[in-house]
Amino acid sequence: MTATDSGLEPLDPAYVADVLSRPPFVQIPGVCNVRDLGSYPTATPDVITKPGYAYRSAELSSITEEGARKMVSLGILTVFDLRSDPEMRKYSSPIPTIEGVEVVPTPVFKSEDYSPEKLAKRFELYATGTTEAFMILYSQILEHGGPAFGTILRHVRDKPNSPFIFHCTAGKDRTGIIAAILLKLAGVDNHFISQDYSLTRVGREPDRAKVLGRLLKEPLFAANSEAAMRMLTSRYETMRAFFNLLEEKYGGVETYVKTYTELTDEDLKTIRSNLIVPTKSRM
Repeated sequence: MTATDSGLEPLDPAYVADVLSRPPFVQIPGVCNVRDLGSYPTATPDVITKPGYAYRSAELSSITEEGARKMVSLGILTVFDLRSDPEMRKYSSPIPTIEGVEVVPTPVFKSEDYSPEKLAKRFELYATGTTEAFMILYSQILEHGGPAFGTILRHVRDKPNSPFIFHCTAGKDRTGIIAAILLKLAGVDNHFISQDYSLTRVGREPDRAKVLGRLLKEPLFAANSEAAMRMLTSRYETMRAFFNLLEEKYGGVETYVKTYTELTDEDLKTIRSNLIVPTKSRM
């Protein structure tokens, strides 16, 4: 992957396999784009984000029996699903049943946000692939996502020793926003958070054909596969622009979280403490 990568062309399979074999990627058979949000440096010297605690991914609908065992072996017994019911029905991707694992429905958007008209408008924005369009979409996620994000943050506040995973469909936009919020609250620099966001470029490659096949069934994308691929881009500069949006429109991450999730300063202090460990510490 180069600085001039458009994000539209397939990546070399050997390159993808190599990157996916190394941290922060985690292999859970049947699940794409799984990453551990641990081990990132924070603003505090010799303090990093807690490894083996918070994970992000694409949808779990195709998880295999081996994948389910791997997830449990990692201690991941709580799943936060950011998708909405109409989305799951549309793509025939129901919530899986995994023995010993609780799946918590935490939809960012309500069912009515999946009306044909609203969905078409969202797809039109995604299809442009511009940073400006993504900021409109990410603002919508922030406006609607407070209750869902609050549920995840309260898990961090109340269960610091209970690893969890959160996901949407591709593990890029809704997942990327709450991942950014978590890392930002932990004190991770915007550069590293933007790098994490951009890793979805590689992480989504194994599901490229499946996701593209879904999108090409949409009228807007049927004759324009390039527009569909623009919807899937995850550029470093997009996340950098998101931080500007978060600061300028919402007053920064802490003000956003307190306003939209009703968490307090004391809650945020606890959340940050639960997301970090000394450099030499492990769970």
